[in-house]
Amino acid sequence: MNQFKSFISKRLLIRPTFEQDAKLIFQLMNTPKFIKYIGDRKISSINDAKNYIKVKMLAQLYLMGYSSYTLINKSNGDKIGICGLYNRAGVDGIDIGFGILPHFERLGYAFESSSRLIKGAFEELEIEEIKAITNQGNISSKNLLKKLGFKLIGKTILPDEKDELLLFEIKKLE
Repeated sequence: MNQFKSFISKRLLIRPTFEQDAKLIFQLMNTPKFIKYIGDRKISSINDAKNYIKVKMLAQLYLMGYSSYTLINKSNGDKIGICGLYNRAGVDGIDIGFGILPHFERLGYAFESSSRLIKGAFEELEIEEIKAITNQGNISSKNLLKKLGFKLIGKTILPDEKDELLLFEIKKLE
C-alpha cells in the first residue's frame, strides 16, 4: 500500500486515496457543490464509495502510479478533501482535479494541495503538462486555476456529457 508516492505541504499530508477513505468520498461526492459542478457520481452509500475508489481511483493508481489523493490536516488528522491527477476520458493528457468538504472551503487547502501536486507531478512523476477542466459557472475553480498558473486554452465536452467545459493547461518550465 505504501509503494505509492505521497506528498507533504505546510498543513497537509497528501496521500493516495484508498478504501479506508470511503466515508470522505461519500460525503464529498454528495455535497451540492460537487454534484452541481463536477457531477453526480451516484454514490448513495459507503459501499458505493468503496467500489468507486476501487474501480476509478485505485485502478489508475495501480496502472500509472498516481490518481486521487486524500488531503489530511497534519495538525489534527481531519480528512478535508481530495486532489488528484487523473487520466480522464475526453482530456488529452493528465488532468488535475480537486474537491474540498464545505466546512474546509475558502481556507486555502485547494490551492495548497494543488500547488504541491503540480510540483510533484513535474519534479517527481515526470509529467510535462497538466490539463484542468471546470464548469463555466464555477468561478472559484476558474480563479484557483488562474492563481495556480493555468492558462485557458479552449473548451471541451467530455464523452457522454452535454455541458461544455473550460479547458486549462500548465506546462513544466524548463
